Amino acid sequence: MHLDLRRLEISSRLDRSQRSSLGQFLTPTSVADFMAGLFPQPVGAVHLLDAGAGIGSLTAAFVARWVRSAAIETTAYEIDPVMRAGLADTLAACGGASRVVETDFIEDAVNALQFGTGAHYTHAILNPPYKKINSASRHRLLLRQAGIETVNLYSAFVALALALLAPGGQLVAIIPRSFCNGPYYRPFREFLLARARIRHIHLFASRDQAFRDDAVLQENVILRLERDGAAGPVTVSTSTDDRFADYVEHAHDFERIVFPGDPEAFIHIPSGAAMADPDLPASCCATLASLGVAVSTGPVVDFRAKPDLRDAPEPGCVPLLYPAHFSGAEVAWPKLDGRKPNALRLTDETRKAVFPAGWYVAVRRFSSKEEKRRVVAAVVPESLAVDGLVSFENHLNVFHAARRGLSADLARGLAAYLNSACVDRYFRLFSGHTQVNATDLRRLRYPSREALVELGQWVAAQPDRSADALERRIEALV
Repeated sequence: MHLDLRRLEISSRLDRSQRSSLGQFLTPTSVADFMAGLFPQPVGAVHLLDAGAGIGSLTAAFVARWVRSAAIETTAYEIDPVMRAGLADTLAACGGASRVVETDFIEDAVNALQFGTGAHYTHAILNPPYKKINSASRHRLLLRQAGIETVNLYSAFVALALALLAPGGQLVAIIPRSFCNGPYYRPFREFLLARARIRHIHLFASRDQAFRDDAVLQENVILRLERDGAAGPVTVSTSTDDRFADYVEHAHDFERIVFPGDPEAFIHIPSGAAMADPDLPASCCATLASLGVAVSTGPVVDFRAKPDLRDAPEPGCVPLLYPAHFSGAEVAWPKLDGRKPNALRLTDETRKAVFPAGWYVAVRRFSSKEEKRRVVAAVVPESLAVDGLVSFENHLNVFHAARRGLSADLARGLAAYLNSACVDRYFRLFSGHTQVNATDLRRLRYPSREALVELGQWVAAQPDRSADALERRIEALV
């Protein structure tokens, strides 16, 4: 309780702009205690690394948990002077050997790895900063020198801490779930999986609860890794929030977490024993390429096209579709009482971003974990086009055939499948962030073209179908 009060007091004193630039979010005591409890009992002396230590909540929890089991030496990195004052007090109260390092952790760690002077830590406990790294920044260049290619401070800290661990070393970190999929974090996933075994993943069912005092909406997971560990099962646990009152755990084979042969090395997180088998039905084995279908991000970036946006249709303009135009599994356009533009003025520049009249499937790029479905698709009918053209804003993904429309039945069937419960369950296993990437949709497996067309024909013949009837039809087909 004392550390929580100290955390809130120091948090209120931090400069907001600096806090944003450093990605600082302090760990609640309940989360720190849970993380410390994930470590197996130490054997022998412990050299603990706490990088981005803040006021030392994680170190304090670790020492309180394991001080009777081992002699603990702590190295804590913190560059913020306001934080360091609290950190020094916390470490003094913990007792034992400790040192506070004021230098930049990334720079210090890279130097240690390059020149072989770094301590081989036995344990690391981290709540690393969360902030994107510019591709031309000094941090990015330093990380590349250590063979680490990543786009965020949190993954950089975890990669470096992992590299500094001795064989058999244990690392527990609370980090955003966004690293589990998507192309930007693939090098980080490959780095992690090449050097460590995943032993435990904890998932918070409520996205905004782990750091609710700081209004953090990014979905977080707690991860325990073992450096150079032998293959073994992965424990996946869940709780609604940081009180852990409804804690549940299940063991899963590692092959159900990272699929063998997956070139993207996606990390799937089953949310219970019932989801131990995350595969889509066996009949869903088609790729988009085999279907003759492509998916792209909507090419109209509205803030760049602002002079050409129109609130209402007018001559010389074509429909511009946003997620706001979704109405169930269809598109309702125009939406004149909404807050988004409805039309795009045709110019030599904007013509490059439009599509010819046809049947398309649009998917929202952003969703929240709390929504009923993560993948939300809608059919765009051929009749919606104006002057034979239609356009899609950047917050949509669009399914097409070489930038032309699909057949009506294929579009209807594809949208129905994307909106199905089986796709939703599968997608939630590997996507914790709020973005539905075109890459994710390309990687998804689909029913055959014949099955999708048959489904589309059934959808067209059932205008008053219920959601349950649609699910039953999809299950029968796939």
